[in-house]
Amino acid sequence: MQGKRIADFLVYLVVRVLICIVQAMRVEAGRSMARRLAWLFDDVLKIRRDVVEENLSHAFPEWSESKRRQIARQMWEHLFLLVLEVAHAPRKLHETNWRRYISLDNEAVLVRALLSDRPTLVITAHFGNFEVAGYMLGLLGFPTYTVARTLDNRYLDRFLNEFRSHRGQYIIPKNGGYDQIVEVLGRGGAMTFLADQYAGRKGCWVEFFGRPASAHKAISLLALANDAPVVVAGAWRRGGPLALELTVVAAADQRESSDALGSVRELTQWYTSRLEELIRGAPAQYWWIHRRWKDTRQRPRGKKRAAA
Repeated sequence: MQGKRIADFLVYLVVRVLICIVQAMRVEAGRSMARRLAWLFDDVLKIRRDVVEENLSHAFPEWSESKRRQIARQMWEHLFLLVLEVAHAPRKLHETNWRRYISLDNEAVLVRALLSDRPTLVITAHFGNFEVAGYMLGLLGFPTYTVARTLDNRYLDRFLNEFRSHRGQYIIPKNGGYDQIVEVLGRGGAMTFLADQYAGRKGCWVEFFGRPASAHKAISLLALANDAPVVVAGAWRRGGPLALELTVVAAADQRESSDALGSVRELTQWYTSRLEELIRGAPAQYWWIHRRWKDTRQRPRGKKRAAA
């Protein structure tokens, strides 16, 4: 136990030193480094290349092999730029200058939901810079709560949570946090979810990029049980580092919508389809490195997709 604690602390120190180096860089220099690292990870080390290739082949079967390789390399560059942006966000993003870096699209839908006395569920994916998106909502005066797995390294976990909570994004542990989620929604708070994670064979099976994908049922159950509007949004890079656009794709509200989204599967398919639309707009900014599709022998019941 003592040995693990020392090892975790040493890893934490290395990470903090690397972050200090990144923070000391000009953003433009960091972008150049991100390109070099993307080449290293994709072309030389070929990290998770088989997973990325399989995911892109299924998602975009019309693409050539060279197109898929280009997107894979751009994805790695995006991941390193994400780290760069997270490192620089506390120093560069403030109440007085955020418009220099962040633009908003269709934000009235989200603002209206967050200002109401009803609970709100904000749905996004491992797309764009979701970490800076949560930071920005807090900066704009909208504290949110999000569910995240506790890192095995207690020092890194504390460090990451301090960044997230610096402007009002609070973390609820994935394991054992249900009562806290219910409390937040019960007082009209806002919960954010990364809704593109594999949920196991007993999850809610929906179509995602034309393939069966298991999604967590809890998100739709919470929305339906708490009469909460569901807003699908994402923060994607429209130019260089920290040139982001916070885009609200769509919103579903059972009080206002005539669409048939009253069941868990219908609502889950609806927001999954909206996330797919968002990702198709900038596929290089999605995490193709993780296995979103597993147990594809399992098919979702019914062939009819939820209405947009």
